[in-house]
Amino acid sequence: MAHSMRVRRVGLLALALSSVFLLSACNPSGDAAEDFPGVPGASEAEAVDVEAGDDPADDEEETESSADGPVVVWWADGGQIALTISGSSTCPVVGEQIRVLEKAGEGNRVAIDLVQRPEDQVCTMDLVPHTTLFWTPVTVTTTEPLVVEVAGYEIEVPIK
Repeated sequence: MAHSMRVRRVGLLALALSSVFLLSACNPSGDAAEDFPGVPGASEAEAVDVEAGDDPADDEEETESSADGPVVVWWADGGQIALTISGSSTCPVVGEQIRVLEKAGEGNRVAIDLVQRPEDQVCTMDLVPHTTLFWTPVTVTTTEPLVVEVAGYEIEVPIK
């Protein structure tokens, strides 16, 4: 009888340990999930409501100024965060890691660190977009605006 009790305890311990490993795998690391040149495909972009009477030409100046800095949006139904930032095509600006600064309910704020390139690296002088995808950290939410700090900018991503 003592032997079967020991087997049960060992079995329960093994089950508990395997559960911990499986659950830790559900919490994504802060490392970039994917990066690619260009902007995310239009078929995956969210629809934007345009009020009747809005003239897209009126927004031209705003669009040009926002193209100078990074763009951050919810991606994959909020499961990911997409960062698009322009830089050299031979030395693209790539996100490296996302860190939670304030969790949901306390500010919902993250910072994205960029890959640091050597100062003496030779790069072309063109300006092209590059996108990095990150898994949304489990301690932030899509039901509050998300503030993202990246490259000296502070970007507010609206509620999903």
